[in-house]
Amino acid sequence: MTMTDAIDRPASFVYDQALIWDNHAGFESRPDVDLSQLNHWRASGVSFVSVNAGYDVRPWTNTIHTLAHVRRWIMARPNDYLLARNTADILQARSDGRLAIAFDIEGMEALDGNIDMIQLYYDLGVRQMLFAYNRNNSAGGGCHDEDTGLTPFGRSVVEEMNRVGMLVDCSHSAYRTTMDAMELSESPVTFSHSNPKALCDHPRNITDDQIRSCAATGGVIGINGIGKFLGDSIEPEHYVDHIEYTADLVGARHVGVALDYSDGSDDLQDAITGQSNFWPPQWYEGKMEFMAPNRLIDVVDIMLRRNFSGEDITGILGGNFFALAQRVWV
Repeated sequence: MTMTDAIDRPASFVYDQALIWDNHAGFESRPDVDLSQLNHWRASGVSFVSVNAGYDVRPWTNTIHTLAHVRRWIMARPNDYLLARNTADILQARSDGRLAIAFDIEGMEALDGNIDMIQLYYDLGVRQMLFAYNRNNSAGGGCHDEDTGLTPFGRSVVEEMNRVGMLVDCSHSAYRTTMDAMELSESPVTFSHSNPKALCDHPRNITDDQIRSCAATGGVIGINGIGKFLGDSIEPEHYVDHIEYTADLVGARHVGVALDYSDGSDDLQDAITGQSNFWPPQWYEGKMEFMAPNRLIDVVDIMLRRNFSGEDITGILGGNFFALAQRVWV
């Protein structure tokens, strides 16, 4: 359903007033990634999206090459897109009818063991990084591996991320690693795209105490739109179940949207099949399904029917992540 289809629905008024922030688009990070899929977010009235530029599955050089490609593509289309350096850029893009974009990196292998890379990535538009993509690395433990906790290098990473203004992200990482990071960070942290394990018992999801610890830092949990993390359903009703559970646990101001959407799902499926060490087969059997950005209007409709306030809905749609960025980004 497009925004035009939704014009007469009560949810459309709330939706149109909101700054809509999708905290993670799960593009396959490679230098030839098809970026025309960003039109899904523009057509759905989204104001900002964080695009994955790299993850531990690929060598760190791939992240640099991907960033070069994506930056050039965006800057060649200034009427439609804007690389967001700060929150003022996001407001400007929204006013102009453009989609604001920043980047995230999933795993510290992208640093190649060099702490100075954090500043470089920030300067290139990366605004959040997580520690370990499912498997352990030099910074800490992944959610599908032995839980080592944050390493000395990982601790240095947290301190440098705090210094440069990059958001500390705990998604995909093991329990102890996340708890160590949340205790150490002087800035609010995020689970950029993770769901409550209480509703879907998957290793990629997070426990109630992880959710509470994130909220205690002033952080935000982005609810993931992949079916395997929702309970094998991408229906908006199930998505709102996860929003509602998290909001009831820690308050609506600590909840946001992070769909993890990509229309190149076949690329991800191929990666999963070929890299079983990162995606253990017992947890990733069958086809990955994604809730698309154009279903967010349905999410609003359901939240209204469940008596969420307009203030809470606009916060969840984007206001909460926007406020977090105002606090953390330099």
